[in-house]
Amino acid sequence: MALGQELHRALERDELFLEYQPQVDLRSRRLVGVEALLRWRHPARGVVPPLEFVPIAEGNGLIVPIGEWVLRTACLQVMRWQRDGLPAIPVAVNLSAAQLRTRRLVESVTEILRETELEPRFLELELTETVLIKATPSIEESLHVLSALGVRISLDDFGKGYSSLEYLRRFPLNKLKIDHSFVHHIESNQRDATILRAVVSLAAQLGLDIVAEGLDLASHPELLLSEGCDEGQGFFFSEPQPPQEVARLLAGGSKRIKPPAVAR
Repeated sequence: MALGQELHRALERDELFLEYQPQVDLRSRRLVGVEALLRWRHPARGVVPPLEFVPIAEGNGLIVPIGEWVLRTACLQVMRWQRDGLPAIPVAVNLSAAQLRTRRLVESVTEILRETELEPRFLELELTETVLIKATPSIEESLHVLSALGVRISLDDFGKGYSSLEYLRRFPLNKLKIDHSFVHHIESNQRDATILRAVVSLAAQLGLDIVAEGLDLASHPELLLSEGCDEGQGFFFSEPQPPQEVARLLAGGSKRIKPPAVAR
């Protein structure tokens, strides 16, 4: 059976699941949030990489119901941690172009927040530049409505594609996520370091939070701190984790992330 046909049944069979990658304060090394990442545990193929099945879901229209499932599951999980007495942290969820275009985006998000009883400030919706470049006035309006409700909006992979200051003017952004390519080249490319420094400065003046992606080496946190960036995520701190492992980190009291003995 083709992977696309099997994906139709994956939701019904509970084959989809989420892992959560910690977002870390680079100074204190404390856990300050998580990003929810979709996974598919196929009964015969094992864990199917998202790059293999997400494009299929986008092509056959399944990305909208799958996206709603991700949103609901992530919100429920954050509430479970809170109800277990663990420190409250926000969760970031990626929104696809198809989800953004649907007329019931605002209704869907508000319904899920109401059902899960999660405060809007603990939900962060991540959008890529390639999604925003095609944003219509109705999409822009929906994002402003969600922002007014207290939902946080972040621009993912900033600097990877069609970076434009227009995004910062048009959309109610709370956070910029610096693409991993800048992080990986920061030691060897002075121009990338200069651009990163300028972006961090601009974000600070606009009141935007900033987080760097792809921190894979032990040298990355200090380098980013020296450029003014104080939050990051990547394999140096932690790979994406199951909910119970995040709960263990939160239960540690300090929420301090201990990097692996050997950085990847």
